[in-house]
Amino acid sequence: MTSKQIERRFEIFKTVVAVLLALGLALVVISFVSESPAEAIVAFMTGPFQRASRISNIIEVMTPLMFTGVAICILYQANQFSMIGEGAFLIGANLCTWFAVTHENWAGLPLMLTVMVIAIVAGVTVSIVPAVLKVKFRANEVVSSIMMNYVILKISDYLFYYHFRDVASGQQASFPIPAQIKLPKLIPGLRLHAGIIIGLVLAVLAYFFIYRTKWGYEIRMVGANQNFAKYSGISVLSVALSTQLIGGGIAGLGGAVEILGRYDRFIWFGTQPGFGFDGVLVGVLAKNNPLLVPVAAFLLAYMRTGADVMNRVSDVPIEFVDVVQGLIILFVAAEMFLAKYKHKLIVNNAKKQLEAKEAAK
Repeated sequence: MTSKQIERRFEIFKTVVAVLLALGLALVVISFVSESPAEAIVAFMTGPFQRASRISNIIEVMTPLMFTGVAICILYQANQFSMIGEGAFLIGANLCTWFAVTHENWAGLPLMLTVMVIAIVAGVTVSIVPAVLKVKFRANEVVSSIMMNYVILKISDYLFYYHFRDVASGQQASFPIPAQIKLPKLIPGLRLHAGIIIGLVLAVLAYFFIYRTKWGYEIRMVGANQNFAKYSGISVLSVALSTQLIGGGIAGLGGAVEILGRYDRFIWFGTQPGFGFDGVLVGVLAKNNPLLVPVAAFLLAYMRTGADVMNRVSDVPIEFVDVVQGLIILFVAAEMFLAKYKHKLIVNNAKKQLEAKEAAK
């Protein structure tokens, strides 16, 4: 076994330990703050699996996280720490809804494909600003993308309020999305929709793109060592630009899938949906590996569903899940967490290889 293989397996082990440790500490907190800790813990751990509707809700919640999680994986593989996924997701959903409600007389499949393409183009377009600022002026993409998200929010609010808001609905909502472009439900009676299939296919395609194509190799090389990539003839600037645009396009598609699968109207006015920022957590848990994104998204969706169930049957607030998420990030991001164990694994592996060579002589 090579040192690289050991490090890869260790990262998975470290993430699992971090999740379990965070859950353990969170359960300890519950035992102190709740008057009925046993009931609260059981509701949190087993509640999401007690009903088919709750299992469906887990998958429903994880679907948008898969899109933003995959987008983050591609960005972070190239060391591009852009947060534009939030704005791309929002504007993708917004323009998808606008075109759908203003062209409701179109046939189902052509309209569905068109609005998805519009959402992708919208995500790519808003990603151009922080990408160009990074490439041309070396502006910090974290700052520029976060600021761009606020600009996108106001643009989205303007388009919604003045162009496709249904004033007769009695709420801040758009005109109804045409029924012919709604993503089909997978199980009658549940809200589980075909968006989960699109997300899974996207994760697999993203994995092959990153690990099985020349373009993906260049992205990984730039992320691992920019100087080495330059000496190898790879254009670091073009990789930085392209990855941000790809990430934005995927997040924009996620916005369209979320609207067409889960909602009947566009309802995000004056606020950001939050899926772009949640995608960062998913990407961190997945270790920037698109194949692990569905697992990380499922874990996060499971915890949120469990927190919701616990909030309804006990005295523990739903914000409890934020504590768990914060602890997970702290443990996963901590470079020295289990570092001695990792060093021990590498040393023992080197000793075994040396002993094997000596025995072969």
